[in-house]
Amino acid sequence: MNRILVAFCVVLTFGSCTSKFQQILKNKDTDFKVKMAEKYFQEKKYSNAQQLFESVMPFVKGTPRYEELYLQFANSYYYDNDYQNAENLFKTFVEYFPNSPKTEDVEYMRAYTYYKRSPKAELDQTTTNRTIQLMQAFIDGHPTSPKVKDATEVIEACHAKLEKKDFNTASLYYNLALYRAAAISYGLLSDGYPDSKKSDQYKLLTLKAYYMFAENSFVDKQKERFAKVILEYNDFVDRYSESPLVAEAKKIKKQTDNYLNKLK
Repeated sequence: MNRILVAFCVVLTFGSCTSKFQQILKNKDTDFKVKMAEKYFQEKKYSNAQQLFESVMPFVKGTPRYEELYLQFANSYYYDNDYQNAENLFKTFVEYFPNSPKTEDVEYMRAYTYYKRSPKAELDQTTTNRTIQLMQAFIDGHPTSPKVKDATEVIEACHAKLEKKDFNTASLYYNLALYRAAAISYGLLSDGYPDSKKSDQYKLLTLKAYYMFAENSFVDKQKERFAKVILEYNDFVDRYSESPLVAEAKKIKKQTDNYLNKLK
């Protein structure tokens, strides 16, 4: 019996709140609705704030408060984790108020919404690439901004995610015994991320993959393909002569020499 009473009270309270909000939404007093929109925004009731801001925007356009209210409208979506709508509104803010002192921050926030939507490395990285483009555009457009440091860190984080995705793809090829595809993919990693702390590892994996490709080839193809392994080894020692992985590369070189001697 008590459960039924509690449920009834909850429904009654919710219905009362909904009814009250609908009354506010239908109110013709723009100033009152603006006041309530800001109140809901401060209370973090973003869904209610969004509806009220949207309803008053046509009536505050051109007034001194339009810019301020528009930014609150955009932020209500951002704080509500609706990054797609926030991005659209941040973009429009920059178009509407290009000379605003807040435009610089809004441009950064627009780029950041893409970063917030960037998925795990295993998934499609379109938004990650878009983040890099917009953050770089922000840095180029505002080289003295205090947010340049943050933008640079976001770009670095995005590159790390792309690097991880490319590494996972190459490793998948290797594990599936698609050694030529793995060698090419590891090589692209090595060339594409030359400043990576793992660049020597990627080059060694390229060497290993080409070795496995040659070893598992038909005999009439092996000489040519082991010759490619030698080329990769020479490139490795030229680039990473101080790497602790040189010893492992030399083992692969020795095994390759043995194969080539047999094929003479």
